[in-house]
Amino acid sequence: MRIAVDAMGGDNAPKEIVLGAMKAVQAYKDLHIILIGDESQIREHLSNEERIEIIHTEEVILATDEPVRAVRRKKDASMVIAARKVTEGEADACLSAGNTGALMAAGLFVVGRIDGIERPALAPTLPTIGGEGFLLLDVGANADAKPEHLLQYAIMGSIYSEKARGITSPRVGLLNIGSEEKKGNELTKNTYSLLKEANINFVGNVEARDLLEGAADVVVTDGFTGNMVLKTIEGTAMSVFKMLKQTLMSSMKTKLAAAVLKPDLATIKGKMDYTEYGGAGLFGLKAPVIKAHGSSDANAIYNSIRQAREMVANDVAGTIKKAIEQYDSQTQK
Repeated sequence: MRIAVDAMGGDNAPKEIVLGAMKAVQAYKDLHIILIGDESQIREHLSNEERIEIIHTEEVILATDEPVRAVRRKKDASMVIAARKVTEGEADACLSAGNTGALMAAGLFVVGRIDGIERPALAPTLPTIGGEGFLLLDVGANADAKPEHLLQYAIMGSIYSEKARGITSPRVGLLNIGSEEKKGNELTKNTYSLLKEANINFVGNVEARDLLEGAADVVVTDGFTGNMVLKTIEGTAMSVFKMLKQTLMSSMKTKLAAAVLKPDLATIKGKMDYTEYGGAGLFGLKAPVIKAHGSSDANAIYNSIRQAREMVANDVAGTIKKAIEQYDSQTQK
């Protein structure tokens, strides 16, 4: 299995990317990593070249670049080459921690969309209190959506959760302002009707306050709403830990308490660490494309590679293609 990795994307590139890649090939003996970027910078951190290949390029898509223009003009950028390796059949999947918009553009224009998928969805797996996690899609690939798009998100999310995450009959919920069937705007009301008739385990509307409680395994919404929910969860988690740290460091008494509680606090922090679940998958493309968080460390990159490997091994893209073809044939009868 070959995975192309943009070694120059993200805040901690290339060091953490390289370290994560080495950890992945050590863990999975069937894995071959293609690191794409400045060879001299990559080799500074590469201590084990077993099943790791380097493709040299000095061109990089920056966080400040306009996504579509960058993908079209910077054809030798590390991210674009990674996507191209998938198209050329030299890699089974690709991932990057770089410019999110550019990776989505590279996924659409280079890797290509599955026939029948109207709009791809960007989908991270977020933590829950019980540790199971839930898939949220879309979180920003498309700001607007139609009910048919959300139906496709639900099908893709359900397939991924079953195939790659090993969840039998994953529960699919529709993000809404209330649990009652008639709640919401026109988008959610019309989507509810479609999901209720679909061949998925639809559990109805779920409210944002119940997401971290594990109300569903897959939660679908439009990209505008999903992106706000994602950033609210991230921001709240960071603020809570910051306030907790300030409180525990405020006096000698609380510092002593912090020393006693340190292992338990580390457990809580680890449970709420979304990077343990991998990156955000760009669903609806012909091959797996993974967006790792911009601040990813080696462990986050390792988990993103693991996620890409699981998607390839379980043929998630192929299963989505078959499911969409089957749905389209049924609706045309």
